[in-house]
Amino acid sequence: MKTVNLITASDFCLYHNVTNSFIESLQEAELVEVTIIDDVVFIPETELQKLEKLVNLYELDINIAGIEAIVHLLSKVEKMQEDMRSLRNRLRFYESE
Repeated sequence: MKTVNLITASDFCLYHNVTNSFIESLQEAELVEVTIIDDVVFIPETELQKLEKLVNLYELDINIAGIEAIVHLLSKVEKMQEDMRSLRNRLRFYESE
C-alpha cells in the first residue's frame, strides 16, 4: 500500500495565512482532496502544489467560483496542449515518410 504524508490543514492555513474555511470551500468545490482522521482535516502531500497555486489565486482576491473557472479553463488548455503535441508527433511521422 502506498503511504501518503499528511499535513494538517490548520498548519497549512497558519503558514499561508488563510482561513480553514478556505480549505473547506476548496474541498466542497472538489478542487482539492483532504483526509479527515479523528475530526482533524489533513492535506495529502500530493495536493500541496495544487493547493499553493490556489492560495496564490485567492491572494489576488479571486473568489472560489472564479478559482473554479480558472482551474477548469487551465485544465482545458493543458488538454489542448497534449492534443497538439500528439498531433505534431503524428504529423512528423507522416512527413518523414
